[in-house]
Amino acid sequence: MAHFAQLDENSIVTQVIVVNNSDCLDANGQESEAVGIAFCQGLFGGTWKQTSYNANFRKHYAGIGYRYDAGLDSFVPPQPYPSWTLDADANWQPPVPMPTDGGMYNWNESTLTWEQAAV
Repeated sequence: MAHFAQLDENSIVTQVIVVNNSDCLDANGQESEAVGIAFCQGLFGGTWKQTSYNANFRKHYAGIGYRYDAGLDSFVPPQPYPSWTLDADANWQPPVPMPTDGGMYNWNESTLTWEQAAV
């Protein structure tokens, strides 16, 4: 099965659907994103991009509220905090790395620090 994400005018994912592989085959019997997109447009109209359930391409499986970044050719999850920045792999990174001592931590946006979670 193939998965396709519908994008709004701001490239935000509004829905993700499953499409039968047979509806994505070109004239040579090869799976084609373009054929799958045309199938989705025929059903719903709009703008579509294929997404990978196993994140084999486009770095992340598309979810509602994710944004498609054409420069990265990736689906980007919503930004968790205003101070976090997007890296080249379409992952959000905090301004301070999380401690690696094995403890559980929560990000505090007001202090821009990691705080140890109460267990």
